[in-house]
Formats: sequence, structure tokens, C-alpha cells
Amino acid sequence: MSEDTTPAKTAPPLEKKTTVGNYFVSNYPPFSFWKKEDVPDYHKALDHTPDPNTPLGIYVHIPFCRKRCHFCYFRVYTDKNSQEIRNYIDAVLSELRLYAKEHFIGDRKPKFVYFGGGTPSYLSESQLRELTDGMKEILPWDEVEEVTFECEPGTLREKKLEVLREIGVTRLSLGVENFDDHILELNGRAHHGKEIVRAYDFAQGLGFPQVNIDLIAGMVEETEENWKRCIERTREMAPDSVTIYQMEVPYNTGIYKQMKADGKLTAPVADWETKRRWVNEAYTSLEQDGYVVSSAYTAVKDKLKTSFLYRDKLWAGADLLSLGVASFGHIGGTHYQNQHDFAPYIECIDRGALPVYRALTPTNEERLIREFVLQMKLGHLKFSYFDEKFSANTAIRFKDPLKTIQDWGYATIDGDNLYLNREGLLQVDRLLHEFFLDEHRNARYA
Repeated sequence: MSEDTTPAKTAPPLEKKTTVGNYFVSNYPPFSFWKKEDVPDYHKALDHTPDPNTPLGIYVHIPFCRKRCHFCYFRVYTDKNSQEIRNYIDAVLSELRLYAKEHFIGDRKPKFVYFGGGTPSYLSESQLRELTDGMKEILPWDEVEEVTFECEPGTLREKKLEVLREIGVTRLSLGVENFDDHILELNGRAHHGKEIVRAYDFAQGLGFPQVNIDLIAGMVEETEENWKRCIERTREMAPDSVTIYQMEVPYNTGIYKQMKADGKLTAPVADWETKRRWVNEAYTSLEQDGYVVSSAYTAVKDKLKTSFLYRDKLWAGADLLSLGVASFGHIGGTHYQNQHDFAPYIECIDRGALPVYRALTPTNEERLIREFVLQMKLGHLKFSYFDEKFSANTAIRFKDPLKTIQDWGYATIDGDNLYLNREGLLQVDRLLHEFFLDEHRNARYA
């Protein structure tokens, strides 16, 4: 990736203040275009014979949390008792059994498994064993190359981390977000700074292949001084990888609800220029310690030993069995989302039905756009990969948006290669919309 950070002189003005809405692009076409009436396409996809070259992954949504963060827009619950959690685990395993009977799965085995939330580490040691043992009985993990597990530091004790290591977790992702207790509390996080240190030290002692920490730049009441302290604390910890996101305020978050109640249009978080500068400062500091910036959101200590298989395979069109309430999956070219609330999800499982709520089957052009824009987040891609996979001349198909981002000073083309410079990478989600079809621009994302 080029290190040219010269600001673009001909680009349109950067957005300043943070307003409500999704900024981060995680899929294409936007979720708002997924429809209930397209669910039959998902069922047809399950009858197809899978491409033997397409890997299969599993995502499990654990929707339980000690507290709901004020910036969270995921489906989470803070009021479920142990019996309800047990019932949920049973439902997830029943859902996986239903998939195992489908022609599309057959004798396929997963290559990667991801536990997200919510807070997967909210589960007890016995619940974790029950869930993962059950999953392995249904679809064996002997070909799994990566198991990622998201954790909230305050839920981790040494015994639970030992269980996570024993069940096969290869990447432990700690949702640190910030190290300052005041900022953590103000933004609704359940943990405190001392719990971060304790959990991290335990994890390091158990020898997980990869320990990742998440940070968020621009949380409510973040300051220049505190962000610098966060960077220094991160450098002292020296994790295998660091993921840094820029604070956004999607609809359905606590911050948005407060904005709506107060009649405010601007979110009480840092503006975009500040957030991008803070992320750049973090990356620059980490690079001094030998880290490599491997995507718009990640810096890794050793690029040869540190992988994000879940991300890379999904961005290249992998099949994904998504289990649990409101989870998003991908089967044979069709995207789907499960029932988005607890009761209807459980009701579907109880009657032996797959709990899918809405779906979308992209056209070949939309699939091309999806992979192209998602892989742009890596800062470098090769046109030939897309030309061969989609029988397209990608440089011609994207001639106009490619020229636009080059004219703005954020990208260069060298033969078969597209490179984003640092300035482009820091605002890549904004640039991706240049590649969208007209009908998907300026539409609500989710």
C-alpha cells in the first residue's frame, strides 16, 4: 500500500459532523433492499449443489450482554435468565441440524467458525462446552482453520479463557474500545480498564494463536489526550493485531434515540476529520513498532502469522451458515437474515422450520460490485481476480469511479493493481458508494 498521505485537492468536501446513519459498508447491495418476499430464493439455493471451490463457514450470533452499549445497533438482550439462554443454545443447535439435512450442505465441513454478538463470552463455561460440543457433533471441525471468538473483558476469568482455548478458539477478539473508565461508562460499556488488563494477561498466558483488541476512535467525550493514552496502552500490550473503527451512530442506537428526543441532528461524538486523524495517528504509532496496516481497520504485528480468514473468505464470496436470532448469512449466491427477534426465532425452530426472515439474490453485476468494494478495504486488489471470476473487464466496468477516486488523489493504478493510499483507506467506506449502482446510492443502508 502506498504511504502517500498528500490530501486530495480536487475531491468534494469531507463530511464534517457525525450525523445519524450507517457509515461502515459490510455488504452489498444494502440491507434495506433485502425482502421477505425473496425468501423462496433462499430455499431454492439450499437445493443446489454447492461449488466445491467455495469454502463453508459458520457464524453464531450470541445476543446476550451485561449492558447495551449506547452505540450498539445489533440485536442484543440484557434480560434473559439462564434457562432462556439454555433454550437459545438448544435452538441454535437445532437450526444447525436442520441445515445439516439440506442438499447444499451434504458432507461439507466448515473451514472457519465465528462467534459474534452481543457478547459470546457472556456464556458460562458449561454453556460454551454444550454449544461447541453440539456443533462439532453435527458438522465436525476437523477441517476448521480459524475459530474467532468475540469477548467483553469484564466477562472473562481464567477458567473461561481456558475453556475457550480447549474448545479450539484460534483468535480471541477483546472488545476493549477504550481504556478510560469514564468514557467506557458514558458510552454504556460494561467493563472497566482494570478488567482489560486482567483478561489480556490471562489470555496471553494461555497461548492463544492470535489475540486481537478492538478500539473505537471518537467515542462520546473522547479527547486528544486520552486517545494518545489509548494508543500508548495498546503499544505496551503489543497484541497480535489491533482493529480500529471510527465511531458512527446508526439508527436504533441509544445515542440516536437521545438525539431524537432532544431534537438534535448532530451526534455527540467526534467529527469525521478528527476520527480519521486519530486512526492515522494510531496506525503511524503502531508502524513504529513494526506493525503493518493490512486493511482500513486493522494493523497486524506479523502479517505472515496473522490471518483474518473469516473476513477474507466472506469478502471473496464464501458460503456462510448464520445461526441465531437476526444473523446474516450467504448460501449459494443468496443472502439471508434470520428472524430479528427472540420469540419468532424460537417459534420457527420449535416447529422445525429454518428461521429466515428476508433474503436477496444479487445479480452477477451486483456480486462483482460487492466483492470489488469489500476488497478495496484491504487497500490493494488485482483486476485480474475479478475479470476471471466474473468474466468481466473490471477496469472498463469501473472506469468512471476509478478515475474519480484517482482524480481525488486517493488511489493509483499500476498495471493489474489498484492501490489506495493512507488518506483513501481512512475514508474507504465513503469512497465505495462511487461504485454502487444508481438505485443503491443515497438509500438507507440497513
